[in-house]
Amino acid sequence: MSEESDSLRTSPSAASLSENELPPPPEPPGYVCSLTEELVTKAREELQEKPEWRLRDVQALRDMVRKECPNLSTSLDDAFLLRFLRARKFDYDRALQLLVNYHSCRRSWPEVFNNLKPSALKEVLASGFLTVLPHTDPRGCHILCVRPDRWIPSNYPITENIRAIYLTLEKLIQSEETQVNGIVILADYKGVSLSKASHFGPFIAKKVIGILQDGFPIRIKAVHVVNEPRIFKGIFAIIKPFLKEKIANRFFLHGSDLNSLHTNLPRSILPKEYGGTAGELDTTAWNAVLLASEEDFVREFCQPVPVCDSILRQALPPEGLSSDAQCDDSLRAVKSQLYSCY
Repeated sequence: MSEESDSLRTSPSAASLSENELPPPPEPPGYVCSLTEELVTKAREELQEKPEWRLRDVQALRDMVRKECPNLSTSLDDAFLLRFLRARKFDYDRALQLLVNYHSCRRSWPEVFNNLKPSALKEVLASGFLTVLPHTDPRGCHILCVRPDRWIPSNYPITENIRAIYLTLEKLIQSEETQVNGIVILADYKGVSLSKASHFGPFIAKKVIGILQDGFPIRIKAVHVVNEPRIFKGIFAIIKPFLKEKIANRFFLHGSDLNSLHTNLPRSILPKEYGGTAGELDTTAWNAVLLASEEDFVREFCQPVPVCDSILRQALPPEGLSSDAQCDDSLRAVKSQLYSCY
């Protein structure tokens, strides 16, 4: 349906409605771009986003969803669909597949996605396992800082950490700036032991990487790993086979060499824990941002959603989302590596 035809659509008058017929709900507010001129130019150059065609492209994706996935329970708002177009550089087919994968992932891993709201993750947030740094990098990327050493496995399962990461990504991707610039991940593996690493086996690795690569509309521009012990070689041996080459090339292992980290992330934006000058690492500000979004997450993730089996069967499974049985051989293959590296 064209943009012009949308503009010609009018609501029926009260006189045309029967006594028992209610008027349709009002249309959601139209899309208003919040990007700066600089980011509009960046989106045009890097994502093939043309402002003059933007709503036409959104309408094209909306029409494809209605035609090819009529039973897919999804938002069709301009702003929501635009996330998927930007993540796939306005390739309609790839954007549609990403949208289907997004919902398939949410429905295929209930331990992570059921009842997903900040108040259900207060223990994870209080632990300091993850936060978003207050300053962006020189490219405008928000920096997601993950510290596995803050997780105590006896307190809660590893899936709670994954829920907290996904919650954070959902909050970040609401920003059009993040949709265009992407994010950077800073992972501090200081103090990660063999027993803790064993919780992150091939099954979990494949699921998480499958979501990040093929089931979520976000651009990961770099992953910086610091303070990694020898055991990380084993962890990376689990992860690497599931990574696309483009993503694998964006992993940077710095060890304890913070000068190496600073060539990518300036000291001025880093907390002093990582040799920076931006003060001490504070997780409370980001926790407050998430907790203030409680109602949004309840509305999005805590309502019953009809599962359309036919749609999920048609969805091409994201890379890394295969069955448990397919992970068994990988697990046996890397166990020896984990022990030899420790």
